[in-house]
Amino acid sequence: MKIKKEDNVKILSGKDRGKVGKVLRVFGKEKKAIVESMNLVKRHTRPRRQGEKGQRVSVPAAIDFSNLMLVCPKCSRPARVGFGVTEKAKFRICKRCKGEI
Repeated sequence: MKIKKEDNVKILSGKDRGKVGKVLRVFGKEKKAIVESMNLVKRHTRPRRQGEKGQRVSVPAAIDFSNLMLVCPKCSRPARVGFGVTEKAKFRICKRCKGEI
């Protein structure tokens, strides 16, 4: 998978285009990710106790992988991701600086 939890990503399209944020959660089968404080939507909550009011809460919604680009930790720029394989493991490579992510 090209994008993982705790990665920094740049948003390529939508209302938050151009912003950079940290990935909080990844949904692999749906190919979507939730990015911290990006793509916020309003959710209405019901009152939980007697006398309490319901409210509108901003919650981050999932964004498709095609609208995200990984920011390389070494060159600090958005880059495409490639893969390298050794005897022990498979790892991600930044296509821009050729460094391991």
